[in-house]
Amino acid sequence: MTTTPAWEQRSADLWATIGGFDPADFRAKIGALADELPEGHPVAYFERASANDSTGEGEAAVPLYRKALEAGLTGERRRRAVIQMASTLRALGDAETSIELLTAERDNGSDHLDDAVSAFLALALIDAGREREAAALALGALSKHLPRYNRSLANYAKIAIGEEPTA
Repeated sequence: MTTTPAWEQRSADLWATIGGFDPADFRAKIGALADELPEGHPVAYFERASANDSTGEGEAAVPLYRKALEAGLTGERRRRAVIQMASTLRALGDAETSIELLTAERDNGSDHLDDAVSAFLALALIDAGREREAAALALGALSKHLPRYNRSLANYAKIAIGEEPTA
């Protein structure tokens, strides 16, 4: 159940031009591309969800993200689906579910999207009234990217939420 390199390139090309389309036209183009995949393909659900989400149709996107995950979406797209669905749920007023999804995702491995998970989790924490925890999380993520003071900032972020600093 994989896509071809040519299909992936056409998808990437379409996403690179999203700004040149009316939202409904973009969703239709992504839908047509997704229709090339077998029925029930997790990538087809993910691409449709992402197109809906990116064009302001978050309520339509959430069930499609869920279908993509239930259908066995893997790799980077799986992680992106969790991040994007959690972000959309937060925007739709369900910060608690967003927090649950992103907290679980933080414990589900590590890759180049770790800081995105942290950033969207921080937003959900703010919406849930947990601003101090959100700030500590954001500062901890930021600490990895500073040219200096990495350890100090990471430890201050831990102290802010009552955790023990690293020696």
